[in-house]
Amino acid sequence: MTLPPDIEFLEDVRLFIYRPRGLLDEASVSRAVNTLTDLEAMLNEPFNRFSDTSAIDRVELNYQYVIQISLCRVLSYADRLPVKSAILATDPTVGHYFQLHAIITQESPINVRIFQQRKDAAKWLDVALERLNDNSARAIEENAKPNGSVTNDR
Repeated sequence: MTLPPDIEFLEDVRLFIYRPRGLLDEASVSRAVNTLTDLEAMLNEPFNRFSDTSAIDRVELNYQYVIQISLCRVLSYADRLPVKSAILATDPTVGHYFQLHAIITQESPINVRIFQQRKDAAKWLDVALERLNDNSARAIEENAKPNGSVTNDR
């Protein structure tokens, strides 16, 4: 399965990682949720999730959409084993959207927690901090322009 550039799956630690960059909108979230749903269907064992929102600079979402997606996730994952979903949200605006997701998923097997520090998320997920940093430096290098600016073509 080919994953979108802002998503990776670490098989050895069974971790789905979503790293949106630039604009967070319905298209980006839908792509991530569709990929997550496809992986859940393919794999027999549950796996945890990590969303790194630190590279988001704009949000074009509304609360109705977040509620809809969250309720769909609760219903589609209702009869499965528990998983952890750690969200790194250093920006309060971005954090509000994910906090709504956390509230809606409270009584489901999807245990969502929001963190402001990457190290705290790594500890909760029981993975090495470096595993949550894997592509950060490479992504910046790959997108660097000769004049030193960074673009996001994802």
